[in-house]
Amino acid sequence: MIRMIAEQIDLNALYPSLPGAETPALLHTYCRSGSKELGGKEYPALLICPGGGYAVTSDREAEPIALAFLARGIQCFVLRYHVAPARYPTQQLEVAAALHHIRENAARYQVRPDCIAVLGFSAGGHLAGSYATHWSEPLLSETLGVEKESLRPNGMVLCYGVLSGGEKTHEGSMRNLLGDQDSPEMRRKLSTELNVTADTPPAFLWHTFADGAVPVENSLYVAEALAARKIPFELHVYPDGEHGLALSNWLTTSVPDKALPPKYVSRWVSDCADWLLRLAGLDYATAL
Repeated sequence: MIRMIAEQIDLNALYPSLPGAETPALLHTYCRSGSKELGGKEYPALLICPGGGYAVTSDREAEPIALAFLARGIQCFVLRYHVAPARYPTQQLEVAAALHHIRENAARYQVRPDCIAVLGFSAGGHLAGSYATHWSEPLLSETLGVEKESLRPNGMVLCYGVLSGGEKTHEGSMRNLLGDQDSPEMRRKLSTELNVTADTPPAFLWHTFADGAVPVENSLYVAEALAARKIPFELHVYPDGEHGLALSNWLTTSVPDKALPPKYVSRWVSDCADWLLRLAGLDYATAL
């Protein structure tokens, strides 16, 4: 009999060097369990970072996303990371701990340890992008007491992300993340487009042209930086839709009587799942 592996993991208990143990960072798992009938497959994985301006972690960008990707052949993990008043680098350390835990337990979760991508929405997109460009910093591996390579993300999925700390940024997210550390230097350090290196993983990005909260330039700048470094990426810019579309369907519309978001934007989920399956070398597999 197949049962899902659905757990809530206290990352602070597993990694005591993480800050903020009084209200722990939580990792929620959404994974298929093993079945001989299905051939003991290993699946790509997504570590999902909901958005919320570093003030909350959005429910709309958490479990509904995991379930949508699980149905498309991806094992999923949702990280409820610390938000304000917790400041940088707390959130980076929590992503590192979550990714390390997934990789160390890859056999149990039926995860391909060489195909774990980090996905984020809005401020969670900032967290995913800044982690993907800083994962090799000694601060992360030394604080957790683990090997640097165990923290490497194999891909990044950036969904209408707050990716730049420059004039096109989302000010509230930056202030909530940095607090008293806020400075031009720190904003440059945490601007994804300014920190792309040869160690930055391939990317899937999507945004809407009509986003009035986080301008589309955030994604365009990162795509340009990736192209300059010859790092593969897939970019989708949809003309319509406000900020925070999540799945862009009725499942993730927060107000019952609100107009439904553009249905065609919802295709990003299948496109992204296909991208991740190709990244895993599963070219013959096509998401629903």
